[in-house]
Amino acid sequence: MNWITKFIKPKIKSLFEKRSAKVEANLWTTCSCKNLIYVEDMDSNQKVCPKCGEHHKLTCKERFKTFFDNKEFQLIETPLPKDDPLNFQDKKKYVDRLKAARDLTGQSDAILIATGKIQGIEVVVGAQDFRFIGGSFGAASGEAFIAGAQHAIENKIPYVFFSCSGGQRMHESSIALMQMSRTALAVNELKKKNIPFIVVLTNPTTGGVTASWAMLGDILISEPKSVIGFAGRRVIQDTVRETLPDDFQTAEYVKDHGGLDLIVERKFLNSTVGTLLSVLLKKAEAQAKQESNVTIDQSIQSAS
Repeated sequence: MNWITKFIKPKIKSLFEKRSAKVEANLWTTCSCKNLIYVEDMDSNQKVCPKCGEHHKLTCKERFKTFFDNKEFQLIETPLPKDDPLNFQDKKKYVDRLKAARDLTGQSDAILIATGKIQGIEVVVGAQDFRFIGGSFGAASGEAFIAGAQHAIENKIPYVFFSCSGGQRMHESSIALMQMSRTALAVNELKKKNIPFIVVLTNPTTGGVTASWAMLGDILISEPKSVIGFAGRRVIQDTVRETLPDDFQTAEYVKDHGGLDLIVERKFLNSTVGTLLSVLLKKAEAQAKQESNVTIDQSIQSAS
């Protein structure tokens, strides 16, 4: 009986203990408020902490499910350029980083584009997954963003984008930086066609994303307490040699200084954006009608 007591029973006990610990870990998650939260409670609250209200990051598909009417949407296939045009390598090969990010997220790159309805209005929506190399913006992201803008123009429907990024993807060097001007030009085309473009800045939105398309929306919205900025807080503080306010680069600070129009909780984004789009679409329709009347008047005058 000795070997059963010494070896078999402890082995069986350890197996049950490991399984129990794994199940227990899956039941709970943590928040920066240091509270333990049931995963089920967090998920049912759209990944907003029920204790402190912190808005945790969402995947692209989770974002679409919380935003679109009835959680219904269709993904748009976007171009995928060459993975590693510069054969970049630091501590790891860039191609290995891409593979790891794709395995983690199930996406080909940081951005997904989808179509669906918001308060009954057909829209194109883009979102970034921060798990994909910090939501960094490279050539594939640029192609996806432009594909979304093109779809919006061709179908004459609004474009809404959820930013969540550390900035441009430096593994692609100037190719990534070039996407800043390309996306800005795409936004300009939307404005020329009177297509509403709304940006919802989520935590974090920084670097080249903030310096390009993310701040070019007709209306700029943010989720509460999101970090929004270009350079990091420490870099700015060392440059200006002044102590910055505690809330520096938070959504509330940026709004107070004129950089945002609204701060909206996640659960109200569908209704808020839907209302704004209905107003913008009526304005665009009225403007188009006015331009049409001007063209007709000019044609009559030319004929006479």
